[in-house]
Amino acid sequence: MNFEELTITDLHNGFRAGTLTSAMLTQWYLGRIAESGLNAVVSVNPAAVEEAEAADRRFATDGITGPLHGVPVLIKDQGETVGIPTSFGSALFADYLPTRDATVVTRLRDAGAVILAKTTMCDFAAGWFSSSSRTGHTSNAYAAERDSGGSSAGTGTGVAANLGLVGVGEDTGGSIRIPASFNNLFGLRVTTGLISRAGFSPLVHFQDTPGPMARTVADLAVLLHAMVGYDARDPYTAVAATAARAPYTADPAPSLDMRVGVLESGFGSDDDARSAPVNTAVRAAISELEKLGAALVPGLEIADLAEAIAETSVYVKQSKADLSAFLAERDGPVHSYREIYERGAFHPENDLFHGIMTGSEDPDSDPENLRLRLNQQHFQRRVLTMFAESDLDVIVYPSVQVVPPTHDELAGGLYTALTFPTNTVIASQAGLPAISVPVGFTPDGLPVGLEVLGTPFSEDVLLRFAATWEAATAPRKAPAVAHA
Repeated sequence: MNFEELTITDLHNGFRAGTLTSAMLTQWYLGRIAESGLNAVVSVNPAAVEEAEAADRRFATDGITGPLHGVPVLIKDQGETVGIPTSFGSALFADYLPTRDATVVTRLRDAGAVILAKTTMCDFAAGWFSSSSRTGHTSNAYAAERDSGGSSAGTGTGVAANLGLVGVGEDTGGSIRIPASFNNLFGLRVTTGLISRAGFSPLVHFQDTPGPMARTVADLAVLLHAMVGYDARDPYTAVAATAARAPYTADPAPSLDMRVGVLESGFGSDDDARSAPVNTAVRAAISELEKLGAALVPGLEIADLAEAIAETSVYVKQSKADLSAFLAERDGPVHSYREIYERGAFHPENDLFHGIMTGSEDPDSDPENLRLRLNQQHFQRRVLTMFAESDLDVIVYPSVQVVPPTHDELAGGLYTALTFPTNTVIASQAGLPAISVPVGFTPDGLPVGLEVLGTPFSEDVLLRFAATWEAATAPRKAPAVAHA
């Protein structure tokens, strides 16, 4: 049987009809993983089939007992999983077995999910691409010679290529939305604190958040709903218990009755061969938004955007201390960032590692770090002022200004971490939620994503936007060739 593009609803309907079991689907995905050659999976759960069979037995006696009952889920190898090696993208941690699941993994299990496999990522999520000392490069699902985007590279390719039903990524500066954009997926960065980070290796603790990635908005919403909630292990999740929010659903509206701002400073140059096809696809999508009923507010600008991003970037100042604190609490092969760096135990293309090493052991005592963090608050107010002055529901722009680079281009040094033209840092460094929505392809068949930026705790608005767009345009197209 062929289960390509299967949804959670399809799976549960198959259970009820007696035509499909979790074990059947899990075994099919395991076969796809073994044959794909895309290098999207680093570790398969040795108990995946056993977990699926247990889900089938529960269905036989109790029916569907949770929103993810029997759903095979891919987990970025940044989240700790008992019984499955968790490497954080690092060759040093190839054999590391956590003693406790990340809170997100526990919640997925409680919702009935089958943990299928762990997906590839760059070393400790410190980059925009798939370059990993543990797994090398991950291929884009639509063009094997090109990168999947990072750092949730394997989840992006894996979900796009039908190696799992849905997937969990993690996003500090764009690590969900870049691979979603590059692989024709929906990928959501939530307001920080809605989803627990406990058990996920950090990069910038006040920007980090796990999040859902899926082929459909309905599946994205189901996965999101299972992940959100207060966790005593993560004090930032206090907002998940106190913030007023609507239920997370994927109900499309009859029309896109929203005021949509267009951020012109988010577009790359039309004279750049890597940006021009992205601009064309995004501008066509924006024209379609107006046909769907959106009231467009064009011409929005963030003055000196590149400078604003540079002046709110804290990776070099914060990540060393955050990673060292995480490693010190674990029985792993190293217990500080310094040990990793001095061993040279990271992929050579991950240039951000050099900058991180210059950071303070105590960033809270570094005046420059505190200045940059204050700048993030000022930047958030600047962005929210655009919402207020134009009475906007959302702001849109290309998720990434350029097409997915080839692995050869990355090896040749085409981009550095701090100069890669991704717009995903706008939401991350302004502390706002955003979703990457697939909006089409370049003439060469490369996916293009539109980022939709919201105000704090407006995830319901972002989902309604995405669902309405999806219902009207059917933007998801399976890869013609899902194997490298």
